[in-house]
Amino acid sequence: MKTKILKKAFWAVTLLFFISSGVQSQNIKALVGGTMIDGFGGPPLRNSVIIIENDRIKEIGQVGTLAIPSGAEVISTEGMSVLPGLWDMHVHLMLNGHSNYTHWDSTYIDIFESVIMPSSAHQLLMAGVTSARELGAPLEASINVRDRINKGEIPGPTVYVSGPFIQKKPYPRTEEFRWGVNGVQDARNKVKILVDAGVDVIKLIDQDEMTFEEAKAVVDEAHKYGKPVVGHSHRPDEIRVGLKIGIDCFEHTGLSSAPEYPADILEMIKERTAKMNMGPLFWTPTVEGLYNYEYMRNNPEKLDDPSWHLDLPDSIIRDIRASLRYPGRMPYFQLTPVRKPTLEKKINQLKDAGVVLMIGTDSGIPMKFHSQSTWNELDVWVNEFGFDPMLTIKAATYWPSVAMRVDQDYGTISEGKYADIIAVRGDVLRYISLLQNVDMVIKHGKRVK
Repeated sequence: MKTKILKKAFWAVTLLFFISSGVQSQNIKALVGGTMIDGFGGPPLRNSVIIIENDRIKEIGQVGTLAIPSGAEVISTEGMSVLPGLWDMHVHLMLNGHSNYTHWDSTYIDIFESVIMPSSAHQLLMAGVTSARELGAPLEASINVRDRINKGEIPGPTVYVSGPFIQKKPYPRTEEFRWGVNGVQDARNKVKILVDAGVDVIKLIDQDEMTFEEAKAVVDEAHKYGKPVVGHSHRPDEIRVGLKIGIDCFEHTGLSSAPEYPADILEMIKERTAKMNMGPLFWTPTVEGLYNYEYMRNNPEKLDDPSWHLDLPDSIIRDIRASLRYPGRMPYFQLTPVRKPTLEKKINQLKDAGVVLMIGTDSGIPMKFHSQSTWNELDVWVNEFGFDPMLTIKAATYWPSVAMRVDQDYGTISEGKYADIIAVRGDVLRYISLLQNVDMVIKHGKRVK
């Protein structure tokens, strides 16, 4: 009797071992054969092998030198470029390309959290964007959508949110996502509310319309709690004030029609970038929307791309389509033909002054869909401005993770980091536009496309 009991116990333990071994092997993946771009900017690794265990990268090597664990799920990346998941450092999940902000906000604000923002997040993920910075939406919706993504309840990139903009005075009927400040203490209080709610970053706009003390109070309070501050940089005085108060990252280059940055601003930027103890000065130029407007106006076929329909009800799709019926009539873009020629000059001025440029798109603005914006930005940098493809990819992978202070976990394909990896068939360093159709997306070790 005792022998039978021991035998049963032995086989139970053995069965449990094999079951647990099977579960463990299912959590190991091997990406084999592709040309790996790790995000640091060095030469690609040919015939790469990337071992993923659970949600993190365990080992990296090459075919023939790195053994593939027994039982691992082998995914061939032969003939593919393999690179870190992309970051988009300036998205608006509450927007989805509609031409009329007032109509959109008043009609759909009650379903931003339940429909619009989750749809935008899913579209970004399917486009190969595994991390994104959301810069401007109602506070509760921003936090809840971010947290639902992090819990795996809805698909989307890892999102870092600002919640509402902080500015001197909100525009009419935008108070849900634009907060005004009235005095230094009010500025500090507004930042504290955002910090206590759990935002990842503070967004400042129209800082040149505040008193200097109010603007500085926003930055000081944010830094007190370890939160980076991003600031609009459309107008020269926005930049001047922003540099004086210590903004960490500037947004945009294009809504001023000035042909170049004034000399005094460039000197201020150079002084700031020379202060190594302060770290890099980051800038997200968001040039794609302005640069490509005239092409989209004249060649509107891209507006029919069904990729931006993902998770949106038919009624909203029809509404967006109707709003884009006459793209040449949009007030938002009427000054674009004057501003477009300034973009390349300004972005090169920033680069030459030592600024660290990052990929961001303003995705969600009129005619700019989350399924398309990010690759379009990379395409303009490389094919229109002549930027090195490797530098451009680094601006969409490594540098954003540094700016958001999460480079210990994200931004590159390296051991110990989360397995956020995308792959496209072909040589992305030769043809950056291949990123318009990402073949494979892995987020936190799970293949989602």
